[in-house]
Amino acid sequence: MPIVNRVADLAKDITEWRRDIHAHPELMYDVQRTAGLVADKLKAFGCDEVATGIGRTGVVGVIKGKKPGKGKVIALRADMDALPIEEATGLPYKSTVKGKMHACGHDGHTAMLLGAARYLAETRNFAGTAVVIFQPAEEGGAGGKAMVEDGMMDRFGVEEVYGMHNYPGMPVGEFGIRRGPIMAAADYIRIEIEGQGAHAARPHLGIDPILVGAQIVTNMQSVVARNVDPVESAVASVCVFQAGTTDNVIPQTALLRGTVRTFKPDVQDLMEKRLAEVVEYTAKAMGATAAFNYRRGYPVLNNHARETDVAAAIAAEIAGKERVDIDLPPVMGAEDFSYMLNARPGAFIFIGNGDSAGLHHPKYNFNDDVIPVGTSYWARLVETATAA
Repeated sequence: MPIVNRVADLAKDITEWRRDIHAHPELMYDVQRTAGLVADKLKAFGCDEVATGIGRTGVVGVIKGKKPGKGKVIALRADMDALPIEEATGLPYKSTVKGKMHACGHDGHTAMLLGAARYLAETRNFAGTAVVIFQPAEEGGAGGKAMVEDGMMDRFGVEEVYGMHNYPGMPVGEFGIRRGPIMAAADYIRIEIEGQGAHAARPHLGIDPILVGAQIVTNMQSVVARNVDPVESAVASVCVFQAGTTDNVIPQTALLRGTVRTFKPDVQDLMEKRLAEVVEYTAKAMGATAAFNYRRGYPVLNNHARETDVAAAIAAEIAGKERVDIDLPPVMGAEDFSYMLNARPGAFIFIGNGDSAGLHHPKYNFNDDVIPVGTSYWARLVETATAA
């Protein structure tokens, strides 16, 4: 595996940065410590410009190449925020903050991009400009959207943008990518059921919102099974069911919350329409009422064809062609990097994290063996893709 020699030399430092970030997780836009660490390092590396407060707490560094020619402006993005999960790894560098942990590898993403920034600022062996983006609030806060709406792309003249995420279960040193949709749109549902409270021993005098909710959960799956074209993809998951306070009272109300995942606008429209109908008429048939709210979230992450081929070629240079899956099956997870790809052409690639716990699991840990691979990918991507 042709790891960049200088990157291999930096791997120990990058690992230390990663573990420090891991030990001090921050949520959503409240990433002041992490953003401060990133900004300080970018300045120390000698970046030509370091901007803070982009999209509230995002950080952007600009590094100009020294090779002749105009070249392109290529942006690389990493996410900085953690998750509200209690860590259960027992690692020496485990989270020092109760109820918060880096359970998605954003600590590794940030550290690898910092390593690439240091390498690029030292060598500047490229034409054009590298823009390194450190984004807050990927985990549900749409920080990518906030940075785009803050004028980031125009302010820094970004022409192409690239993202990367670790992939548990994929061997270290391997990559996966595909043209077109690679991650799903994520929408959210909220259902408020109004029944009729009663004594649990006299259910005939009430309308049980728990039973109504159970029927709604079951009937929702018929939309995926019988309304969505079988060759298309959709997910409808109820993840919250709240009702009642004691064991001998049928409650008056129940609350359901969940998520819907799709890849195509027509399927997304169908899911919204049919779920609303199923909720309304299931409740009505049982004598209850239900208020249905459907909120659209992150859009589909669509990789652009040319940029996907560029990213795959760089990954093959680092890992070998046989270790790059260019037709990775789409995943139903969502990513707000989609907002950046809607603003500029680019591509999002997965990098193997080895045999680790899954993302968002309390025993997950970013694999430090990935660091030289991912950092080398970023470095070579800039040195190649900036050429006009």
